[in-house]
Amino acid sequence: MQALIGLGSNLDHPAQRLISALRALQRLPGLTLRHHSRLYASAPVGPQDQPDYVNAVAAVDTTLSPHALLHTLQALELAAGRQRLRHWGERTLDLDILLLDNCVIDSDDLRVPHPQMTRRAFVLEPLLEICPHALLPDGTALSSFLGQVAEQPISPLAELDRDALIE
Repeated sequence: MQALIGLGSNLDHPAQRLISALRALQRLPGLTLRHHSRLYASAPVGPQDQPDYVNAVAAVDTTLSPHALLHTLQALELAAGRQRLRHWGERTLDLDILLLDNCVIDSDDLRVPHPQMTRRAFVLEPLLEICPHALLPDGTALSSFLGQVAEQPISPLAELDRDALIE
């Protein structure tokens, strides 16, 4: 199964946190990191009294069940010091399952496709960088949502060699 994972951080050297998270993803049993986007800087969504974010998207192959993948990602967040202090608040590391093949999951703790992904430039731009023809399970092209997020500020950071972390 292929999963697209959104990564974000805005605390304690966020770019380095994402690089560390990408390295951790490639070492996890049941996961193979295939490729990842560049890193992007974006303004926070929600409370504005927090630092800007650094975001990326990773494509992984996984043999894990959707909920096992969720719990594995949450364990990585906790290992990075993740605390949930407020909704859409600052965080050391946020890992979200954006898409999982053509699955639609709507449970108490997991919703796939991610319900906010089509409304966020910081998700769409890096996702479309690595999967330009990505579709929602209903066949809608994710690129069709770019116009709706065009006014959200996002900018690529210094080029991160997309193959540098993949062993």
